[in-house]
Amino acid sequence: MIKRKLINELKNHLPSKEISLIAGPRQAGKTTLMKELMSFLEQQDKKTVFLNLDYEPDKVHFSTQSALINKLKLELGAEPGYVFIDEIQRKEDAGLFLKGIYDLGLKIKFIVSGSGSLELKEKIHESLAGRKRLFELNTVSFEEFANHRTSYRYENNLGDYFNIEKDRTKALLDEYMNFGGYPRVVLEDKIREKAMIMDEIYRSYIEKDISYLLKVDKPESFSKMIKLLSSQVSGLLNYSELASNSGISVPTLRNYLWYAEKTFVINQITPYFSNRLKEITKSPIAYFTDIGMRNYMIGLFGNLQNPAEGGHLFQNLIHNILHERFRFSPVSLHYWRTIDKAEVDFVIKKGETVIPLEVKYSALKKPELGRSFHNFIEKYNPAEAFLVNLDLKAEIKIKNTHVKIIPFYELLAYEF
Repeated sequence: MIKRKLINELKNHLPSKEISLIAGPRQAGKTTLMKELMSFLEQQDKKTVFLNLDYEPDKVHFSTQSALINKLKLELGAEPGYVFIDEIQRKEDAGLFLKGIYDLGLKIKFIVSGSGSLELKEKIHESLAGRKRLFELNTVSFEEFANHRTSYRYENNLGDYFNIEKDRTKALLDEYMNFGGYPRVVLEDKIREKAMIMDEIYRSYIEKDISYLLKVDKPESFSKMIKLLSSQVSGLLNYSELASNSGISVPTLRNYLWYAEKTFVINQITPYFSNRLKEITKSPIAYFTDIGMRNYMIGLFGNLQNPAEGGHLFQNLIHNILHERFRFSPVSLHYWRTIDKAEVDFVIKKGETVIPLEVKYSALKKPELGRSFHNFIEKYNPAEAFLVNLDLKAEIKIKNTHVKIIPFYELLAYEF
């Protein structure tokens, strides 16, 4: 089993009356996580019930609120209990359905999971306002992957392991950048089987989330859009060109991009600017939430050899690390590009504070700061800036800015 960091947050939320709502991409491990929580509770002699809306015998208990209440009384009696509901997006008006039961004040704690489509189709977040806490489970992160691959021997000092075992760290990075973090892919040893699993995951996503739940009328165009996005990771999105090549209109493209983001396939970041006249306008950049999915879509799954492709994926990985760090915080993540083609990969914005972060897919021997990075520092005079690379750790000062050159793995625990 792969240990997921989210499990501790969920355990801490169990005493709360609020519904614990676990959302994330299909086959990211939500059901496994719920079963682990059930086992944890049962070891404490707590009563639990598990219902899955993908399982026909369980679906009958969701025909009405009374039917579900009767089922839970049968299983739990008059005692308090924990009710796990998997694939809640299958239930029409799921938010209102759960809200009605929650407001009865029964001695029941709900732990509910669903794919990203639940937010789109059921508006469950709005219906359960003030009655739930959202937990996002994405595919296995690089940190979780490295801990699993090292059999959790260095779980409490993983940074030291990375710093000492340089060759092994690079091998772990290469494997992760080739295959990504879907749990079934990580756990499978054979490359052919990994590819077949990824194919099944993507087909399931298109057929169940995109076609069936979201009722997208051109799933083949949606799929083509995803393939095109996979070929331009870290590049500015040209809506007109992307729409034309996907065979759809620009308004439809915008909807499809929104669907892709809300179903946890991509994340989009917007430009940072203080002067609207000089900065490039609002074209976003899209990153894939799972690198393996991106590689599969472009035909590079398990076959990443081009250094340029490695650079794009390494930047994608850094984005995912930063996104995970700042997801439920007031910190926002942007990029910076100007009409003069000056660019910085990421700009971290904390209130009025900005922190530029540049990514280099190489083991630097000495600090190498490009012209664009210097331009940003001169323009905004940030207190600190970061250059993330494979191995070098150093620090220099440019005017009033402390520039920290750090290995990528230090981002996993860095306190901004």
